[in-house]
Amino acid sequence: MLAIRGLSVCYGDAQALDGVDLDVGAGQVVALVGANGAGKTTLIRTVAGILTPRSGSIRFDGQPIAGLPSHRVCNLGIGQVAEGRQVFPTLSVRDNLELGALLPRARAGARAALERVYAMFPRLAERAAQPAGTLSGGEQQMLAIGRCLMGAPRLVMFDEPSLGLAPALVDEVFGTIGALHAQGMTILLVEQNVAASLQLADRAYVLENGRIVLDGSGAALLDDARVKEAYLGL
Repeated sequence: MLAIRGLSVCYGDAQALDGVDLDVGAGQVVALVGANGAGKTTLIRTVAGILTPRSGSIRFDGQPIAGLPSHRVCNLGIGQVAEGRQVFPTLSVRDNLELGALLPRARAGARAALERVYAMFPRLAERAAQPAGTLSGGEQQMLAIGRCLMGAPRLVMFDEPSLGLAPALVDEVFGTIGALHAQGMTILLVEQNVAASLQLADRAYVLENGRIVLDGSGAALLDDARVKEAYLGL
């Protein structure tokens, strides 16, 4: 579904990604793990159309999308749950969700999508009229996920979804990602919790200093001595 080849991205003279190859197959969870500053968020932002690559290609269902504006990327069916949740704090929960359905591809199914989101996250239905800024961190993460789903995505990119959450809420977020996977959603997961990510992933990549240094099944990388030492403290 998503094929990245030779992707290089720079911030001025600083190279953030250097010749990255990565594939996400339909229905898969693919994890991208690495230390802070490795380039993980840069990759997601480039796929989303927020950044323009210096070189390389990005294809979604065979269609080249590198350099497309972000609204066109979204309307092709690529959704993003951004790091830090990025909800609109003064708008109500429902207004935040409805903003996610403004894409042309999502407008006709907005009412049914809202019902599905409320069924997945009953707390959002209970707090529909509340300003989003009054929600807890975990509830805001639910809202960010729900808003993304309102756009009828075929691929969802998660950027550090557990960041800043209590352990119990981290389990809930990973449970949600697992439920979406079980429903057939295709997922690209960038996450600091390496162990949980690899347990969930069909395939995974390790990014260091802008380059892919390891890839394989989630289970294989979870058992890899280099991953254990560098990221799992074993």
